[in-house]
Amino acid sequence: MHLATVIELASQRYPRAEAIIDGCRRFTYEEWNQRINSVAWGLRRLGLKPGERIAICARNSEPAITAYFAAHKAGLTAVLLSTRWKNTEIAHALNDAEIRLIFHDETTSAQVINALPSSRHNAAAVPLDMEVFHTAGKTTFGHLTAYPRGYPPEITRDDGSVGTILYTSGTLGRPKGVQRTHRSDYYAALALIIQHRWTPFERTLGVMPFFHTMGLHCLLSMVVLNGLAVVLPNFDAALCRDCIEKERLTALYLVPTVYYDLTAQSDFDTKRLSSIKKLAFAGAPMSQPLVEQCFRTINPEVFVNQYGSTEMHAITINPDLRSKPASCGRPALHSHIRIVAAEASRKVLPCEEVPPGEVGEIIVQAESPQAFCGYLNRPDANERSIREGWYFTGDLGCLDEEGDLFFKGRLDDMIISGGENVYPQEVEAVLLSHPQVSDAAVVGLPDERWGEKITAVIVPASLDLDDAALDEFCLASSGLPRFMRPRQYIYVNEIPKSPTGKILRSRIRSLLLPQLNG
Repeated sequence: MHLATVIELASQRYPRAEAIIDGCRRFTYEEWNQRINSVAWGLRRLGLKPGERIAICARNSEPAITAYFAAHKAGLTAVLLSTRWKNTEIAHALNDAEIRLIFHDETTSAQVINALPSSRHNAAAVPLDMEVFHTAGKTTFGHLTAYPRGYPPEITRDDGSVGTILYTSGTLGRPKGVQRTHRSDYYAALALIIQHRWTPFERTLGVMPFFHTMGLHCLLSMVVLNGLAVVLPNFDAALCRDCIEKERLTALYLVPTVYYDLTAQSDFDTKRLSSIKKLAFAGAPMSQPLVEQCFRTINPEVFVNQYGSTEMHAITINPDLRSKPASCGRPALHSHIRIVAAEASRKVLPCEEVPPGEVGEIIVQAESPQAFCGYLNRPDANERSIREGWYFTGDLGCLDEEGDLFFKGRLDDMIISGGENVYPQEVEAVLLSHPQVSDAAVVGLPDERWGEKITAVIVPASLDLDDAALDEFCLASSGLPRFMRPRQYIYVNEIPKSPTGKILRSRIRSLLLPQLNG
């Protein structure tokens, strides 16, 4: 189904149902659909033609999401860019995707404006902030809403066409544009609904970045269900609790870091979160203590772990965190997975499966209806990632005898120390179970003796924590062989992470190496 049709059907089914809340702005589905129509006409009046691309580089807001759906109604492809990008990365996307117009807000204005001179397609910049409506001589989002129409522009709605381009984090080079069709995003939303056990009129928090698959597909799912999204530009634990209590939210789909902050304080009344019945997380593993903390604080009826990627969306689902909290579960709806030999030095084939219990690379059948349709302008990446109809994720994992998946980290992050393969996540899981460790990340640093020295970066919860205590704890742990224990500990205030909570190991290594060599 075309995404322009999805919002229209929601408006027809329950026009008076609440659709989106952004601060003091509240819209029903009928009101929001009319507003989207107006912006779609505004985009057409700017000369944009079906098939062209516009970008959105802004924090979560009603105008940003309205612009996204308006692009679809105008027959345009929406390219979602990270708000953390510098002007050089934005300039790359402007040219890579041949963007004609880019929406921005006050937080991204400087880097967007600085990127425009590099645009080979004369991209125009349009501010989303409503308060700049009266900016003389410049088109703003406010101007685009001034074309009231009861119907959208007439276009050919081909749900097999590319509707959205999301850029990967680019930790190994320039970000790659992941092309997703209207159909694949619709199937992804349906899968999310079924696997998270969401029902019509769910009410959720739209705080995960809209430029990430989690934030995008959570919002799309709400539209399919005539649900409500309370949109927040940034995560703030106190504000989120206020929103949950005031708006009686029912379902959350967040990263572990956000759940930690949301449930960490002991001085708030947990009854304020009593409306929440369904929890889901993705983006990064959740520690056993945090799983227990969420059960204790929120006591959800449903609590699932979803493992996936921008390219393939949901790959596995674990709906039973009580019995297997460390597992990513079994293949999700529309997914077929294998674990194959993990060798970065050669092209492994899909037939090279490894037995249960052995760590290998996770691969997914690429013919899934929710899968991407290739990287933009990157035939090299397509050839490297897709082999004989299977998508190679670059993630490591193993299956137990029951067929449940256990995530072991990235193939690129595996540490080879003293000839042994060490998976950072296994070491981190032990460290995070220490009561005086708030957060931890494990990386390999060059070492003459070991090849790579296992280095633990620790955010301590107590000033009493030291190397000896951690070393003793690791040696006493039955889940950590001696060769996997860290050889050095470094204490920091914060672990560098992506917007979705993934540890930025390359950044950690780049920060630590000069210090250690100096």
